[in-house]
Amino acid sequence: MSATVSFQVPAPHGPGEVTMSYARVGRGEPLVLLHGIGHHRQAWDPVVDILATEREVIAVDLPGFGASPALPQGLAYDLPTTGAVLGALFEALDLDRPHVAGNSLGGLLALELGREKLVRSVTALSPAGFWSQAERRYAFTVLLGMRGIARRLPPPVVAGLSRTAAGRTALTSTIYARPARRSPEAVVAETRALATATGFTATLRAGATVRFTDAVPGLPVTVAWGARDRLLVPRQGVRAKRIVPHARLVRLPGCGHVPMNDDPALVARVILDGSR
Repeated sequence: MSATVSFQVPAPHGPGEVTMSYARVGRGEPLVLLHGIGHHRQAWDPVVDILATEREVIAVDLPGFGASPALPQGLAYDLPTTGAVLGALFEALDLDRPHVAGNSLGGLLALELGREKLVRSVTALSPAGFWSQAERRYAFTVLLGMRGIARRLPPPVVAGLSRTAAGRTALTSTIYARPARRSPEAVVAETRALATATGFTATLRAGATVRFTDAVPGLPVTVAWGARDRLLVPRQGVRAKRIVPHARLVRLPGCGHVPMNDDPALVARVILDGSR
């Protein structure tokens, strides 16, 4: 069941109020799930029930995405600000150094939270920030193209496409290796989430100069990469292993950039193993 929480964060012109939407389920040590740019917390739906058998799972909509409103005026969508917002969210939800797992942008944010020692373990699925300049430009071009298509397609056309495997492939094959497995309802919802994300442009702009270069010492780190990731290519995982040498690097066979839907059992096992 979804809920919202509001809390204060420092801003250039005085404290600003941030409101975030989240869903909380399960019992055990807390595990926060962070989605990628243009997505929403429902990206994690294929694995939430599995994770909830062993963890208290908190899946959040990042500010300006999903059901969470945009950040207050004066707050940037950069890595330090978003990390501070998530730290304040943990306090508001009474989470004392939770485990965290993130995908894409969420993976980068998970690593940033680990660097700041705000979490007890990090699992990053195809995290952003380990790209070359050419790889970043390619990924941003693809994301902008996906966003443009999502905004131009009328809702009835999206609904019609989502009812066939070929249509779901046309809409989502960039991020899923097995797009036909995604439900029509999920494809419609995530296409709308991409089209309406108020934080998309500012987040993409803030990411133009981001490279993750820290080793994240002192806590368990898992970096997992879909072998069929077409957005952030798998060689970036090797680069991540060089930068975070103690990290466990896991290959996800048959999985694309958003692997949770491609192989829920494998992804859930990787997250549970990485958050012990």
